[in-house]
Amino acid sequence: MRYGKAPEVFSNLSFQLPTGSFHFLTGASGAGKTSLLSLIYLAHRASEGRIEVFGRDVAHASRENLAALRRRIGVVFQDIRLLDHLNAFDNVALPLRLQKNPSKSWREDVAELLTFVGLGDRAGVFPASLSGGERQRLAIARAVVAKPDLILADEPTGNVDPAMSQRILRLLNLLHRQGTTVLVASHDPVLVAGSGRPVLHLQDGGVTLMRGGAG
Repeated sequence: MRYGKAPEVFSNLSFQLPTGSFHFLTGASGAGKTSLLSLIYLAHRASEGRIEVFGRDVAHASRENLAALRRRIGVVFQDIRLLDHLNAFDNVALPLRLQKNPSKSWREDVAELLTFVGLGDRAGVFPASLSGGERQRLAIARAVVAKPDLILADEPTGNVDPAMSQRILRLLNLLHRQGTTVLVASHDPVLVAGSGRPVLHLQDGGVTLMRGGAG
């Protein structure tokens, strides 16, 4: 993968995320964590090499098939990307509305998830009136509400306190126990080490699989 005429971001990088696994993605600033997530999320195509998502070679997938694959992925972006014209409840509910499920089947689930991330009393508030940490928690709720097959989270605990970081990790662990594949990019060594999860470490364009810490 490269940006313009710049050198390739990755070189001889090869790994697999087994279905139902939970990995952290680490590396120094600029190592390519966000770029790698964007390749997995299909926001960008690789300039060379092969990427398979859910067993499909995405290089040869049609636009319609790529859209269908993306619907199976929940993403927590580092820049959050909430819709400012929707309140907290409707931001979280958006993936479910797009699936055209009747609202009576999921309204209670959305409210429960908002409460879990500490926003139960902020359901009617718009993103502009939320703090940075509240917007981050809202983005996490939106990413997981539809119970996707794969969750990609780019620094999901970057703007929250340690107690909320642990709550977010518990939510991701819960989804993982239900069969969801999880990949979390993080700069937080305490969170990573305490999770006990395997770590993919990016350095010099390649990736090394490392053991997680105790936990």
